[in-house]
Order: sequence, then structure tokens, then C-alpha cells
Amino acid sequence: MNELSDGWFSEISPMWDGVALSIEIEEHLFSWKSEFQRIDVYKTRTCGNMLVLDGIIQATELDEYAYQEMLTHIPMCAHPNPERVLVVGGGDGGVLREIGRHDCVKRIDICEIDAKVIEVSKRFMSSMAVGFDDSRVSVHIADGAEFIADRIGFYDVIIVDSSDPIGPGEALFQSPFYEKMKSALKADGVIATQGESFMLHGDVVKSLMDICGKLFKHAAYACILVPTYPGGHIGTCVCGMSRDPREPTRKLPPEIQKNLRYYNSEIHKAAFVLPQFAKRLFNRDK
Repeated sequence: MNELSDGWFSEISPMWDGVALSIEIEEHLFSWKSEFQRIDVYKTRTCGNMLVLDGIIQATELDEYAYQEMLTHIPMCAHPNPERVLVVGGGDGGVLREIGRHDCVKRIDICEIDAKVIEVSKRFMSSMAVGFDDSRVSVHIADGAEFIADRIGFYDVIIVDSSDPIGPGEALFQSPFYEKMKSALKADGVIATQGESFMLHGDVVKSLMDICGKLFKHAAYACILVPTYPGGHIGTCVCGMSRDPREPTRKLPPEIQKNLRYYNSEIHKAAFVLPQFAKRLFNRDK
């Protein structure tokens, strides 16, 4: 649910009851009801173009880099040599753009359930959708859980850039999907998933961390600051089959690091330092 009133878009959702985020709009550029969801693009006064799915902000040109860089480079740098990478969701192309900075990668699969999101992102969010121009990218329009079911031990890194656990993204927050991801990883594989905000939906985050903790040797939650998400915060659940993803095994070369605006090796480690209430939420500290 959302409201457009007096030139302001307000994001309203039962996931953050009683809280709304409002952004001033200059123009409603696009609106379409696909088979799966409502897709809207707005030109904002201060945040550039903004992609919205079912009334929920997915990305703005102002601050998308924070989410895309952290969701991507934490798992990519936690792996010593990622060659095969899968993106589930991520139809805006931002995660693809960041994966493409890693020369060691030989194959990038993206599984997006809604082809219209890709089409719209290429038209209106070109600075992100540039990720689709990489020759290593293969696009699969399919359900992510079904796509990975027969790819046993195939990927080094899996990144899940999902919408919230409402509508088409709901299955991506449940144990069967995580079990399939684990099966699709190589022995030293790493996953990172959109992990919601422990400030606004601690129950969802706790459920994710409980699932990850049971399935993977290492599971941790990293914080990301994104001003145009409700609460200004989101997280990523990062899991390692054999090594702790909180410590980068590779440092990005200077020619890549100079083009990033959020991620570096120091914030990789610092993002996993949690406030006390979050430690208790994850049963890491009584």
C-alpha cells in the first residue's frame, strides 16, 4: 500500500506498522501491473529516479550504491576465488554491476521472476541496469527456488536480492529455499541475502538467522545504511559453508576500490558488529 498526495509518495506497509517514509515527487514516470506485482517509477525532487514494487521502495539513484555494494562485495570478498555466481531477484541490475567488477568471475546467472522489472530498469534505472551489459551474464526468467533445485554444488556465491516477504518474495524467506541454496553451493560457497531491518522487523530477521544458523557452519548479519529505506537501515544475512564471511579473504584492488562509494575491507568487518539488543535477538549474547 502507498499514497501519493500533494506531490509526496509515502511508503506504507504492515511490515512497519505506524511508520511511513515520504519522498517528494516531481513526476510519475511509469506504472504497470505485471503478472506478479505493481511496478512504478517516480522522478523524485532530491533522490533521482525511484523504483517501487507493490508500493515498496526498491532503489533510488541517490543511495542505491550502499545496498548494492554491500550485498555484493561482502560475499564476493569473503570467497577466495568466486568464478560462478548466481543472483536471485535483482532485476534492476545493480548487483550484476557490482559482481562485474570482479575479474575472477567467469559466469553470472541471474534468475528474476518478473521480466518486466528488468525491462523497466533498463529504461529508467540505467546506472544500475548497466550490469546486464556484461557478456558473462545469462538471464533466466523463472522462480528462484525452482531454478536452483537441480544445480547441485554448482555456485561459489549466491546473492539473493529479493523484495520483502510479501507476494513473490515470500518463498525466499523460508527454510526450503535456504536448503536448496545450500545444495547449490560448492563446498566453500558463500551466500548473502536481503535480510530486512532488525530495527523494524526483528521477528523476520530472527527467523532468517535461525534458519541460517541451523544450515550453515557460519551465519552472520551485516548492517547497511540506506536513507531511503524505512528506518534508514537494512541488513544482509551472510552464510559460509567453510569459512567465516565476516572476514574478507580478498581485498579489492585499488582500481576497483576507487570506484566504490560505500564498501571497503574495514566496513566489511565493522558491518557485523551488532548493537546489544540485536545480539540478544540472535541469541549471541544474553
